[in-house]
Amino acid sequence: MTAEPRTRIKICGLTREQDVDAAVEAGADAVGFVLYAKSPRHVSADRAAELARRLPPFVTPVLLSVNAPAAELLAACARIPNALLQFHGDETPQQCDALGRPYLRAARVPLDEATPFDLLKFASDFANAQAVLLDAHVEGYGGGGKAFHWSRLPPSVSCHAVLSGGLTPANVGDGILQVRPRFRSLAVDVSSGVEASTTEGVPLKGVKDPAKIHQFVAAVRAADVLLARPSDVLL
Repeated sequence: MTAEPRTRIKICGLTREQDVDAAVEAGADAVGFVLYAKSPRHVSADRAAELARRLPPFVTPVLLSVNAPAAELLAACARIPNALLQFHGDETPQQCDALGRPYLRAARVPLDEATPFDLLKFASDFANAQAVLLDAHVEGYGGGGKAFHWSRLPPSVSCHAVLSGGLTPANVGDGILQVRPRFRSLAVDVSSGVEASTTEGVPLKGVKDPAKIHQFVAAVRAADVLLARPSDVLL
């Protein structure tokens, strides 16, 4: 029996040194820095570079942008040469490809099941992307902690995928079990689901909770163990 590949993990929306360190310690494969100025998790390119310098080898920095000018992104990449780009706006395939950098392309899946969304066509249009990032279509281009209905995804899509949108330590395992068989490979991306909150329960956007990060990673690894078992054990 061939073992299932390990699910890769990205912790996004990092703004502080201690959160970068917590993500690395927990075993994240990538960390995301939001360059979109309208996001509450926004950091400048200089700040992203400063935080990225804390990363050890084989942990990938990802720069999330929304309809940013090409020159701005190239300048950011010059500061962080090993960064992966993540296009989260209305960028065309030509705009994404023109920078000559490896990238993820976010697909904003409507929350309303009656609204059509053709993922097969989207994946075909962005065939040069390293992976298609599946996020919920919310106001503000993501980070809203909303999950779309995973059952909307086609049964088979010939691309690598990153599952995002409303993931938490409590539901990421179910997401992996449901979604991974549909794609060539699957990674997961979390932001709001591992953020801290005040004693009154008010979310602190951009401030991560180390315990939640570790719980999230543990839930992903538990799902990997289940997927590696023979199918008759899962029934």
